[in-house]
Amino acid sequence: MTARTVASGRVFLPDSTLLILATLLLMAGVIAISSASIEYADLHYSNAWHHTQRHLVYLVIALCGAFAVYNVPLSFWLQTGWVWLFIALALLILVLIPGIGKEVNGSQRWLALGGFTLQPSELAKLAMIIYLAGYMVRREHEVRFEWQGFLKPMGVLFAITLLLLFEPDFGATVIVVASSFGMLFLAGVKLGHFLLVLLGAVGALLVLVISEPYRVKRLTAYTDPWADPFGSGFQLIQSLIAFGRGEWTGVGLGNSIQKLFYLPEAHTDFVFSIWAEEMGFIGALALIALYVALIGRIMWAGRRAALLAQPFGAYLCFGVALVFAGQAFVNMGATSGLLPTKGLTLPFVSYGGTSLIVCCAMLALVLRVERETRQIGKGVRA
Repeated sequence: MTARTVASGRVFLPDSTLLILATLLLMAGVIAISSASIEYADLHYSNAWHHTQRHLVYLVIALCGAFAVYNVPLSFWLQTGWVWLFIALALLILVLIPGIGKEVNGSQRWLALGGFTLQPSELAKLAMIIYLAGYMVRREHEVRFEWQGFLKPMGVLFAITLLLLFEPDFGATVIVVASSFGMLFLAGVKLGHFLLVLLGAVGALLVLVISEPYRVKRLTAYTDPWADPFGSGFQLIQSLIAFGRGEWTGVGLGNSIQKLFYLPEAHTDFVFSIWAEEMGFIGALALIALYVALIGRIMWAGRRAALLAQPFGAYLCFGVALVFAGQAFVNMGATSGLLPTKGLTLPFVSYGGTSLIVCCAMLALVLRVERETRQIGKGVRA
């Protein structure tokens, strides 16, 4: 076997750095969910490993789905972006129909599929990235220099955000809007157009916040949770106690006190709090470092694709990086009291089947982009 043959074979292998970082996050997720959910699962399901077992099933599905996505050429996603957008919109409408959508804690965000649930808002994030990346390639001149090129995707974004707010899912709305605006900004839209629409979007979000009493309550609870320690501020206070108990090195894996029914949603939205309590400041910092490294590597892959004149792949990477960065920042910020409480999962770590599957699919897209740009760089045909 010649050196050229070996080198050509390596071109088709996925990026090892991305795989290692993602694997570490997935492993941290299994450990964190197992520890955070064991008492809750034992009480409600008479099986301490209920959530761990379900998470592992979702993980297998996610990895199989990611493998399938990785083996699909980028040209397929470029040509079918509008199809995925249509499917996402249809599911967002379907979940709002009484009797079909599943309501939990006042929000109708899930579709029941036998013993499992599907969250359309997670699929909408992925669909919007694929559609927008393709649109910016096909309408590059319009996007950069004309109002209509910028306003068309804004119309699609408005439709998605409206449906998300009807659920309501304010957290997903913020991520979809922020990542879409970020992608358009990186595509080179006119600064005047961008700022004008951005200011309008921020104003609309402020109106949405003050229009619902529960959102205002969350905001006031975030600024002073101790004003209502057994009501709106309870969750944040319990989360802060978890951070405080962790100190530098943590109380030890499995030894969290806050997961003993003090902190609601300990294995989903607030899994980072339990991780910080058990692993301490050093463990929390290590998890943050993994996200920084992963997002940085994804941005590097996007930059490389852009330099090799592969704009669709570049926009996909930038969109995925923005979603991961946004969700990680909002989740960690909410659990630590930096931001108001939002119902957003921590990518790869929080319990949530649809979120895990979509995150793995997004990463597979990035791996495919990196592979195809590497093939172009080395002059190897797929």
